Amino acid sequence: MALRVVVVDDSGFFRRRIVEILNADIGIEVVGTAANGLEGIEVVKRLNPDVVTMDIEMPVMDGITAVRRIMAESPRPVLMFSTLTTEGARATLDALDAGAMDFLPKRFSEIAKDEDAAKVMLRRRVRALARTRHQALSRPAARERPSTHEPELTAPSARRAPVSATPLHSLRAVLIGTSTGGPVALQEVLKVLPKSFPLPIILVQHMPASFTPAFAERLNNLCQIEVREAVSGDVLKPGCALLAPGGQQLVLEGGAQTRVRIQENPPGTIYKPSVDITFQSAVTALKSQVLAVVLTGMGADGREGTRALQGQGAHVWAQDAASSVVFGMPAAVIDAGLADHVLALKDVGPALVKGFC
Repeated sequence: MALRVVVVDDSGFFRRRIVEILNADIGIEVVGTAANGLEGIEVVKRLNPDVVTMDIEMPVMDGITAVRRIMAESPRPVLMFSTLTTEGARATLDALDAGAMDFLPKRFSEIAKDEDAAKVMLRRRVRALARTRHQALSRPAARERPSTHEPELTAPSARRAPVSATPLHSLRAVLIGTSTGGPVALQEVLKVLPKSFPLPIILVQHMPASFTPAFAERLNNLCQIEVREAVSGDVLKPGCALLAPGGQQLVLEGGAQTRVRIQENPPGTIYKPSVDITFQSAVTALKSQVLAVVLTGMGADGREGTRALQGQGAHVWAQDAASSVVFGMPAAVIDAGLADHVLALKDVGPALVKGFC
């Protein structure tokens, strides 16, 4: 049975283009369209699609308001289309806070260099989000409900090979990698941490270059710890989270002080920034004195970097399937037997506090 999609956009040209691209996949069917957010809400109620694609700026009702209404009245995965500007970044982050699960640039040339590759990526995102529809039903409530119990650290069924793990009190940094669903997940994790959190944190989130400054600013405003976009030469310091800039790579360099270096992408790099590249650089810079955390995301970025860290004795946590928007990146780590513990998203922040504060 084909996945059912509703497309909401005020541009007739863009609606037709998205419909054509999605309907070219035999497993996807666009069952309805709408020209503004208010109309989109009604179409979604009437047609009950698996996924909704949504523009942000529209007449009558904007996409952010429409997402908030859809998630309150008939929750389901929503994919936003955004302009890659500073204001577009802020609006997209607002849409993710409202309940949207993922976003793509509205200009296809900004999704991939090749138009056919961009079309494949759009179809892949829609398919991935359709698989998460059952999770959308509980997401808004889960975000607002604080954790009031001890964090549960569950050992995965596929245990990693025995390695002499470094004691928690000897760790020098926390590395967190994520993709689809990551902006909301990182907010939930980092808001729990006190200003006195004793370790530096490195954040790698798949995100365009124009989005990471606004995202770092948002996290900094929401959290007690300091959060900012990383620049070359930054020294890792306790209670400070550095976000890898979009479109480039963050690597760690050892020495008397561990520093950040921002570099261009190696040929053939898919993810910009890449969790694997950052994690693998930590093997030399920090060796085993790391906690690597892999959160929600599509694909397997982070698995090989985690494998290299785990081989040194680093600690590895992964988010569980039930709380992941897309159980791709954490599943890759768990299935490879690399995770020490599997946690629900609501338990990650409290577990960090319990382990290090």
